[in-house]
Amino acid sequence: MNADLGIYGTYVAIFAMVLATYPMRVGGYWLMAHVPLTPRVRRILEALPGAVIVSTVLPILAREGVPAAIGIAAALASTLIRRNDFVALIAGVAAAAAARAMGLG
Repeated sequence: MNADLGIYGTYVAIFAMVLATYPMRVGGYWLMAHVPLTPRVRRILEALPGAVIVSTVLPILAREGVPAAIGIAAALASTLIRRNDFVALIAGVAAAAAARAMGLG
């Protein structure tokens, strides 16, 4: 399949993403302005970032197997020890690459 959009293709793609993304963000703020913040809703909103991380990581873990598990474990351990996202990123990538180099994937 050829997706040649001409000389303005990049701009058209970016504009299409803006048209799709902006209403979703604004709609979320508008919707939450009409939801009463009960203790239950607060607990749900506080748990949401963890749920987003899990829903992002689990498919990667399922697809990539042992090297991904080792990389995620190394990143998690590094985060708990150092509290530095950049160090955790480096540790996770290095651990996953080492696991692949050792033939675990």
